[in-house]
Amino acid sequence: MHIAGLQKSSLIDYPEKIACIIFTQGCNFRCGYCHNPELFEQREPLISTEAFFEFLKTRQNKLDGVVITGGEPTLQKDLEDFISEIKNLGFLIKLDSNGTNPNIIENFIKENLIDYVAMDIKAPLYKYEQITNTKVETENIKKSINLILNSNIDYEFRTTVIKSQLSYNDFDEIGKLINGAKNYYLQKFIPSKILDENLMSEMTYSDKEFEEIKQILSKYIQKIEIR
Repeated sequence: MHIAGLQKSSLIDYPEKIACIIFTQGCNFRCGYCHNPELFEQREPLISTEAFFEFLKTRQNKLDGVVITGGEPTLQKDLEDFISEIKNLGFLIKLDSNGTNPNIIENFIKENLIDYVAMDIKAPLYKYEQITNTKVETENIKKSINLILNSNIDYEFRTTVIKSQLSYNDFDEIGKLINGAKNYYLQKFIPSKILDENLMSEMTYSDKEFEEIKQILSKYIQKIEIR
């Protein structure tokens, strides 16, 4: 596993659970607003798998779960074995993913290897390549969405919002894309450490505008919240 970092405890990243977070190296998107651009390439792991499990064994009965984020975790070749070992220690697993590898997500769901999945919805499908600066097989995005919607595991969808990138109509299209979803989070863009410094001057929507966007989405989604 190419592990770039470890946050030993979090009360907010896994809803209603206390969890640690590991950050994996490697991502197949190049979103300009990404705040972890140092994780794009797989390099020498900064934390060994052995060291991580030594830590995790000291947190049994103290942590509820492990959040695996990135980067894009599904690019890790030994992710299944890694998750299995975590589950054998009695921890829940929350997986963060961009949905580009639906077959992996499908296998994890079937094998009961994940308990919660958070999938990023970058944009309506027709804008995916524009936002991610990458060639995207949008059928894979749709397949991952449908797998998650029809699964029995807890999940959320989420979108980072830059006003110039996503219009009100785009949110209507996103609503149609994830129609029937239980949980959807609109994440306010905060200019800080990001890949594309040209976006530092960009803005997100106002609170009033976010409420209007929530009204648009409420036709399709049960619960919509703003982060």
